[in-house]
Amino acid sequence: MSEEQKQQKNLPPMRFRDTLMSVLAAALGVQSSKARERDFSHGKPSHFVLLGIGFTALFVLVVLGVVKLVLHLSGVS
Repeated sequence: MSEEQKQQKNLPPMRFRDTLMSVLAAALGVQSSKARERDFSHGKPSHFVLLGIGFTALFVLVVLGVVKLVLHLSGVS
């Protein structure tokens, strides 16, 4: 077993904040390879899927809200 594998084995499981930051970084396309490796070795796929779906839904709702606000302020609708 290599030294890096030993160090990864001793790391604590990912916290909610770590998982959330990884999802946000991946959504923006700025995820580092080191963080991606940590995600795959210590993260639970279900956590990433749920946070990804939640982030996507929130993003769509925010964009929809901004569009409705702009249309309302412009007097179109």
